Amino acid sequence: MLRVLILCCALVAMSVAPATAQGTPPVRSPVLTIDSDRLYQNSDFGRRVVAELDALGAKLSSENRRIEADLEAEELDLTDKRKTMTPEAFRILADAFDEKVRDIRQQQQKKTQSLNARLDDQQRTFLLAVAPILEDLMREAGAAIIIERRDVFLSAGAIDITAAAIARINKTLGAGDAPLPSGD
Repeated sequence: MLRVLILCCALVAMSVAPATAQGTPPVRSPVLTIDSDRLYQNSDFGRRVVAELDALGAKLSSENRRIEADLEAEELDLTDKRKTMTPEAFRILADAFDEKVRDIRQQQQKKTQSLNARLDDQQRTFLLAVAPILEDLMREAGAAIIIERRDVFLSAGAIDITAAAIARINKTLGAGDAPLPSGD
């Protein structure tokens, strides 16, 4: 009797192990869950995009700090000149400086918005690229739906396919397309 039980356990383990190794869900369920944030952040594709945008964001922050230092120096110079100028002449310079600051602020805000738009575009590209992979996982599990994990109050952990999806996505897509253009 013990031999039969051991044999049954071995057969079950052998049938589940290949499915898990291939990144397929080890459960059959009509409903699956996924953590889409983790899916993106832990995929090679998502990591590449985040690293590239972080580098571009750091470059923009450095540029902002340099511009800020330049403007502070210019403002101090303008303040020193005020002592030797008529109020009308100073007002002309001060207004021109204020306009320059507004223009620079708008330019830098556009650059920040551009980075955010690029992140959104890359996330949409990712979701379009992974849809067929998620559909395959869903079909293999016999599921009719995949629900965002954070929208589920309580579920069995076995129906969460996030890890399996990440493994399959990394194998299929890798890091995705070529690096993002710098956007300068």
